[in-house]
Amino acid sequence: MRFYASTRFLFPRSFQLRVFTVCFGAVHLPLIAFCVTQMIVNAWDWRLFLSLLGATLVGTAAGIAGLSALLAPIAHATSLLRAVQRGEPIGPVPTGGEDLVGALLAGVSDAAAETAARIDRLAEAAERDVLTGLRNRRGFMDAIVPLLNDDRSSVVGMIDLDHFKGINDRFGHREGDRVLRAFLERGLRRTDLAARWGGEEFAILLPDTDLDEANKIVNRLRVTLNGEGFGVSPNGPVTFSCGLAIVRNYASLTGAMHKADVALYDAKRAGRDRVIACPDAILAE
Repeated sequence: MRFYASTRFLFPRSFQLRVFTVCFGAVHLPLIAFCVTQMIVNAWDWRLFLSLLGATLVGTAAGIAGLSALLAPIAHATSLLRAVQRGEPIGPVPTGGEDLVGALLAGVSDAAAETAARIDRLAEAAERDVLTGLRNRRGFMDAIVPLLNDDRSSVVGMIDLDHFKGINDRFGHREGDRVLRAFLERGLRRTDLAARWGGEEFAILLPDTDLDEANKIVNRLRVTLNGEGFGVSPNGPVTFSCGLAIVRNYASLTGAMHKADVALYDAKRAGRDRVIACPDAILAE
C-alpha cells in the first residue's frame, strides 16, 4: 500500500496509466544506462543505440498491450461491483484462476449473488404479510396482472372473518394468529391467489373461473371452516362472509373489487356466514 500511496501523484484518476508509467520507466532503464555509459566513455555507437532503442520501443508496446489485457478483468470487476452497489442485476461473472484476479472475480460473484438474494428477500418481504405469510395488498396487485385474461373470466372475492375480534379477546392473539394462518390453506385451489387485505379481511382471485363455480368453491371453504372451526371454541365455529364479482382484465379490477366489497357488506348485513355474488346478488347459505 505504501508504494501505491506514494505514486498517487501519477495520474491520480487512472490506475492503468500509473502502472503503464512505472513499467515504461522500468523498460527504458537499460536504454538510459547505455546512454549514460556511452557519454562517460565518450564512445558513442549509433548502430548499437538504434538497435537498443528499437528493441525498447517494441518491448514497451508489447508491455503496454499485455498490461492492458491483464488489467481488463480488474476494470470489468470494478464496473460489476459498481452495478452491484447500485442494486442493478449483472450478467454472469467470468471465472478467474487461482490468483489475485481470480479471487477478485470470485468475490464479485459472491457479492452479486448475495446482493441479488437480499434484494429478492426484501422484495418478497415487502409483498408478504408477516403474520400469515400470505401476500399483502401490494403483492396481490402485482401478482394478479398476469393471471387476468380478456378471453377468460375470473372472479375476485373479498372475505371477512366474522366476529374475529372475539377470538382474540377470548383465546388470545396467538390463537387468532393461528386461525388467520390456517384460514385459506384449505379449500382453495393451487391456482387461486389469496392475500391478507387488512385485519381479518382477505382478498382472493380465482382465475379462469365463472361466478357459479367460484360461488361453489368459496361456499365449500365456508362449510369446511364452519364444520371444523379450527378448534377455537366449543360454543361456535369460526365463520366468514364473502362478496364475489367477475373480473376480466386489469382495467376492470378496481370496479370488480368495489363490487365484491359491496357484496361483502351485503353479506354481513344479511346475517354473516354467507357468500353473495355480484352482479346477480345470489345469496348462498
